[in-house]
Amino acid sequence: MPLAPGVTFLEPNVPVHVLDSGVAGPTAVFQAGIHGDEIAGVHALAELLEEGALTPARGRVLVCPVMNAAAYRARQRAAPGGLDLNRQFPGDADAPERERRLARRFMDLMEDERPALVVTLHESWKRFHPDVPVSFGQTVVYGVEPRPPVVDRVVAAMNEELATPYEVWAPHHFPVATSSTEVIVDAIGCVGLCIETWMGFDEARRVAMHKRVVGLLARDIGVIDAA
Repeated sequence: MPLAPGVTFLEPNVPVHVLDSGVAGPTAVFQAGIHGDEIAGVHALAELLEEGALTPARGRVLVCPVMNAAAYRARQRAAPGGLDLNRQFPGDADAPERERRLARRFMDLMEDERPALVVTLHESWKRFHPDVPVSFGQTVVYGVEPRPPVVDRVVAAMNEELATPYEVWAPHHFPVATSSTEVIVDAIGCVGLCIETWMGFDEARRVAMHKRVVGLLARDIGVIDAA
């Protein structure tokens, strides 16, 4: 069953904000902080919530600003002594590891909500180069072919407002079988994307870029109106 509007906690310190328009439409999910050292997306979603910028005109928006709170507090990819949460999907409700249990809770939520779009906000120390598959910064990452058309639309829009030529964005196909977005895409047939900014930029600029991408995606899927 879909969540009621308001805030629900997957764990005591992992909130999911449910914004419901009351009008029929798609559901979009935005989450950040699945890696605790990738902070710009966390701050971007927090600011968007504070500003009311994700209040839907139709459908629903679910926002999880800090998916892995223990890792975020430590500012590490994974919590001290823990697992990489983004490599534990679809998870296991009875696993001894907290990350596998949390992955299963999030997976159950996605199967209940059946969103049209799932987006996770990431960052990378490696700015994207097409000859280096493990470089990610300044990309919209997708895991399944054919490439969702929204990827090219968002990349084009981001490249219209570059502060420097180094900010140029690109699509990046990089499948990871146990990542949150890819497993969810396989399970429910939605669009799943990872947004990656390059950590070489100032934090405030990275936050601003994440906010813009989220706004573009929310408008493209139809949950909020064009500005």
